[in-house]
Amino acid sequence: MGERISISTPAGEFSAYVARPKAEKAPAVVVIQEIFGVNEVMRDITDGLASEGYLAICPDLFWRIEPGIDITDKSEAEWKKAFELFNAFDVDQGVKDIQATIKAARADAQCNGKIGAVGYCLGGKLAFLTATRTDVDAAVSYYGVGLESLVGEAEKLTRPLLMHIAEEDQFVPKEAQAIILQALKDHPQIEIHTYAGRDHAFARVGGEHYHEADAKLANGRTQQFFQRTLG
Repeated sequence: MGERISISTPAGEFSAYVARPKAEKAPAVVVIQEIFGVNEVMRDITDGLASEGYLAICPDLFWRIEPGIDITDKSEAEWKKAFELFNAFDVDQGVKDIQATIKAARADAQCNGKIGAVGYCLGGKLAFLTATRTDVDAAVSYYGVGLESLVGEAEKLTRPLLMHIAEEDQFVPKEAQAIILQALKDHPQIEIHTYAGRDHAFARVGGEHYHEADAKLANGRTQQFFQRTLG
């Protein structure tokens, strides 16, 4: 159901997958990828947001390393490739590319001017930084990695941020979770939900740790959050 568009930056152009809602005008949501690129999981999320009435855009944030990455979590070789990409990825440049995506979304004739962002895994980290460093109107972070070293950025946060944290996340140890919760739990712009017994990527359909009930719960909270902040 999607199309591909090209987004320009001073360093070059990159592609984004776009799914359009039926409405003539709608808020936009930037979908921020995991470490597997703009794959079927990310495209399905983008399509799903369009069916909910959003102009949804998923940019290829690995384009500076290797454009067009589209791999799964199903083989050891793909996991190895994903972590190579993750380790080579420049987070600061990634946030700038998200800002370029937000700018492109706002310029789209179908966008009503309101923009949200939702990210998963690496994208969860980037969603947090999108909330603190860009002019996005609202952001959602699913099981963001490495946030314990970034909590100081929340001082800059002036827009709503929703965070989903998996309590048994193999990539976010309990000590890291404690730092994140202690630093952010009283922030007036931040809403945090933790999910007992859940591991990383519990909302990734088809993933090893997918948990249907908690994925549904988290996605319902995300839906309500966007209705409230972008409606």
